[in-house]
Amino acid sequence: MSPAAEEEASGIHCRLDELLAERGMTLTALSEQVGVSIVNLSVLKNDRARAIRYSTLSAICRALDCEVGDLLVRAD
Repeated sequence: MSPAAEEEASGIHCRLDELLAERGMTLTALSEQVGVSIVNLSVLKNDRARAIRYSTLSAICRALDCEVGDLLVRAD
């Protein structure tokens, strides 16, 4: 498998868009609350992130009042 194909097949889906919609929150509002740029949150939201810091993950989950498993799920 090529490196590009490996990146696309991480097997992890980020439900950020769904959680934001459920809470009536915008990406901009989340960005302000967690101190992460809209661009970086967008990368995460679109399943293009290659890594995420535990502190960022924790801040997002705190702001959305969810668990890590609510945000990140297997995409099999």
